[in-house]
Amino acid sequence: MLYSNRDLRNLLIPLMLEQLLSGFMGVADTMMVTRVGDTAISAVSCVDSVNTLMLYLFSALATGGTIVCSQYLGRQDRRGANNAARQVYFVAFTLSIVLTVGCILLRGSILHLVFGTVEEEIMTSALRYFLLTALSYPFLALQQTGAAQFRASGNSRLPMEVTALANLVNIGGNAILIFGLGLGVTGAALATLGSRILSCVVLLVYQRRPDNAICVDHYLSIRPDGATIRTVLRIGIPTAVENGLFQFGRLVVQSTVSTLGTTAIAAQAMTYMLDMFQSYTGQAVGLGLLTVVGTCLGAGQVQQARIYTKKLMILSETLIVTSGVLILLIAKPIMWLSGLSAEASALSFRLVVYIVIVKSVLWVMSFTLPNSLRAAGDTTYTAAVSAVSMWLFRVGMSWVLCRIMGVGLVGVWIGWFTDWFVRACFYVPRYLSGKWQKKHVLD
Repeated sequence: MLYSNRDLRNLLIPLMLEQLLSGFMGVADTMMVTRVGDTAISAVSCVDSVNTLMLYLFSALATGGTIVCSQYLGRQDRRGANNAARQVYFVAFTLSIVLTVGCILLRGSILHLVFGTVEEEIMTSALRYFLLTALSYPFLALQQTGAAQFRASGNSRLPMEVTALANLVNIGGNAILIFGLGLGVTGAALATLGSRILSCVVLLVYQRRPDNAICVDHYLSIRPDGATIRTVLRIGIPTAVENGLFQFGRLVVQSTVSTLGTTAIAAQAMTYMLDMFQSYTGQAVGLGLLTVVGTCLGAGQVQQARIYTKKLMILSETLIVTSGVLILLIAKPIMWLSGLSAEASALSFRLVVYIVIVKSVLWVMSFTLPNSLRAAGDTTYTAAVSAVSMWLFRVGMSWVLCRIMGVGLVGVWIGWFTDWFVRACFYVPRYLSGKWQKKHVLD
């Protein structure tokens, strides 16, 4: 077998810690900005919706690189993996520069288009925050790419350690710049920029070491290789479209929630945060599955790919159920500590109970399993299913139930649960059919 139980532990445990750490640090980051005032958190919230979309795009491109590089490593073709990694860096950096320039020049139009008319004070802060965070896009793109390359080679510990360091720098930077120097939103943006520069530089330096399974050096000498770039983009573009539509759909759902009143908005914010915490370990297993299945298929070991898919799906299911029970135990104390109103807390807890039950049944088939299909190069199918299901059910059904039928916030989650169910109905038969085995990432 290509991966022993120890190999899997070494790959997956750092991934889980990285996901959980990012989640906790994200909450801490938001709480620190919240203390500046309503204007600050409103400005940051508006811009971070766009920033999250950029993160998804860079992450999708990095995912394409992970799949390609892991298949080369499965073939024992280190030179091919190194060349693919160089091309992913080239594409990621080029794309990030284009997006940075576009967002800086058009940041006012983008914010007005997405959020309409907001108070002048909020817009002024948002424009300043957008300018500084847009400058971090090239570093974010290279950081996502570098982390993905290390994961593709089975080294998930270094990206975890770098993420921990970057998050600590971000939190420390917030404390100094926001509260010590009184820079407010500008301080938050500078802390984000600094942490992304640091994580990018550390990963690029480590990637140059010749003993790495994937070694990239002489970055300035990288030139485009059309054939390799087409291979990466053939995998990365469908995933980028899928992720982009997912994030845009989430914004549409959020606009629906905003029509339901203050109680519903507060309950949704708390519910979504707890839902994400239940998903983190399962998401980490899904990331590991990309590397494991990609390596198996690159080595021509289809049966091993099936064995590891089953094994990691069972692990993901166990983690989802366990984390769900934990969420139920800590949900009410968290709501009390956050100062959530009694009405919003009751609504949020009821939704969390529904989510834990439904997620335990459907989530692994809907979100872990398709990573095996993606690792095989079946990304167009997974992206199509995701996009159609997302817009018909998570967005469309939520809109109908909330705005026309008056079901309330429960209607939003009925739409989400239906989306999960439909995805599972398509992904499971696709996997069992074996059609994904006929896909070829590499020539």
